[in-house]
Amino acid sequence: MIHLDDKSTTPPNGIEKNFAEAATLRYKKQLFNLQNVLFAEQKHSLLIILQGMDAAGKDGTIRHVFSSMNPMGVNIKAFKTPTPEELNHDFIWRIHPHTPANGMIEIFNRSHYEDILVPTVHKTLDKKTLEKRYESINHFEEHLRNSGTIILKFFLHISKKEQEERLKERLHIPRKKWKYDPADSTEFPHRDAYMKTYEKIFDRCGKDLPWHIVPADQKWYRNYVIAREVRNTLKDLKMKYPS
Repeated sequence: MIHLDDKSTTPPNGIEKNFAEAATLRYKKQLFNLQNVLFAEQKHSLLIILQGMDAAGKDGTIRHVFSSMNPMGVNIKAFKTPTPEELNHDFIWRIHPHTPANGMIEIFNRSHYEDILVPTVHKTLDKKTLEKRYESINHFEEHLRNSGTIILKFFLHISKKEQEERLKERLHIPRKKWKYDPADSTEFPHRDAYMKTYEKIFDRCGKDLPWHIVPADQKWYRNYVIAREVRNTLKDLKMKYPS
């Protein structure tokens, strides 16, 4: 079982910022070309799931890593608190319409995993219901994979100190104030409970489709790791333009 306390939130020794940033630029150029082949071939789709604590860098990852791609072939969906209509359906009802069609890339900023995280931490659902949700998510992701969707799951791992500093920036730096949500302050005290729930998610929903735990205190390293992984995943598909 993964224990987040044992996972570093900082870059490993030997990786320098200049190297990582230069490599990220190369990967982004390759991602542009790989996306074109993905769209032309129409055999696969790619679903990228970004999870992490508040201020972990999900928005920044989308902005910096995927900016080189053709926006016609990329969709982004941010999942927030379920609406009354969504709550009247099963919890995956609001997720499924946003999964990618063949040739497309879909990025989830938060995802169906929020429907385990929040009810677990705030104890709004009983354990039996939550256990069934783990099973439902595994079946849902298996169904997508059987239909040709490649799924990459990233957890942006930041330290408590870094998270606290970033949340404070949202209150004091004008260009970041738009990100502020009063819920940031109410959820931060529950950080330990969220981290323990994430550990269970990695264990229960990561055996067939492992999570990538990305050290995210340094944004340049976070971008480097995710760009590299997405590039490698698309390259391994051995895609070709149709004749």
